Parts: sequence; C-alpha cells; structure tokens
Amino acid sequence: MLKPVSAELIPAKTALHLADLSLFQQVLLITDGTLTNILETYVGEKLHVIKIAEETRSEVDTDALWLLDLQPGSDLIERRIVLQGKVSRRNWLYAESLIVPERLEPGFRERLTHSQEPIGKLWLEHKVETFKEITTTYQEPAGPFAPYFDIHPLDRLLCRTYRVLSRRQPIMLITEKFPAGYYTDAIGRGA
Repeated sequence: MLKPVSAELIPAKTALHLADLSLFQQVLLITDGTLTNILETYVGEKLHVIKIAEETRSEVDTDALWLLDLQPGSDLIERRIVLQGKVSRRNWLYAESLIVPERLEPGFRERLTHSQEPIGKLWLEHKVETFKEITTTYQEPAGPFAPYFDIHPLDRLLCRTYRVLSRRQPIMLITEKFPAGYYTDAIGRGA
C-alpha cells in the first residue's frame, strides 16, 4: 500500500525536454495519430477503456472554453478513463476529455457515452475526420493519479494536451498522462 503524500510536497507541472526521453515516449507525446493502436502494438495486447467518470457539466476554466471556442455555460461532457490491458489488467494511460456534445454526430455521441471503446477507435469506426493540435506537453508528479498506475505519488507522469477539431470546429480537449517509467525501451512488450 502506498503512503499518502502531503500536497505541499508535490511539485507543480514542469517543462519537458524531449531529448531526455526514450524515442517511443517522444512519439507518444508528439504524435497526432490514434494512440490506442500504437500502444497496443507496443505493449503486445488489446486495450479497452475503463471509465472512471463521465458527466455533463457547464462550468470549466476559461482556457478550456477558449480552446473549444465556447461561451460560458455551454454544456460539455467531462470524461475520465484509463486504457487498460485486456489480459494484464495493467493501466497504460490515463486520459481526461472535455467533449462538446452538440458538435458530434448522434451515432458517435451515443457510442462514446455508452461503450467501452477508446475515442480513437470510435473515430475510425464512424469515419470522423479529425485534426489534432497539440497545445502543451509537460511533466508532473503522479500525485492523485498514482493509484491508477500503482506508483508512488512523487513519480513523474509525462503528459500532453491536445485539441481535436472536426469540420473546422473544436470538438474535444484531451489530456493524456502516463508514468515516465513506462515506454522506456525500444523493444516494447511490457515497458
């Protein structure tokens, strides 16, 4: 059992230096492709979504509203998930998404809220044309995310946030996090 760490002891987000990371970690942070297929190839198993939370809300920070081109009070779906190995039951990635439901096709929106499929696989299934724009990459201590990965709260997470556009409109803002200790070798199969 991991001991809790006082919030005052956990440093804030810091800049990343891509040259300090493995080649595969760099790929994960800068790719504009679908991560699920890339991760499945690397870890050697199929991944599925475990939903931690999903709710509709209308209050988000002003940066998110600006990036999503929304007015205050607009409805958003906030979704928090882990991508977990179907065999290993290991969590390989944590993601938080802010989704603009009114800008999604009804069939896609229905599958998104009622399935255990990763967003990237749903984009492919529904042939949703997307453009992904990475807004930031950073690192931070695992803190409250440590239990998802069975790591210490002071262990580092590598993170990226990107905006997803479809039909020239922002439809999602996604932040993905994974432990810095994952994906460090070039061979794969279990980081």
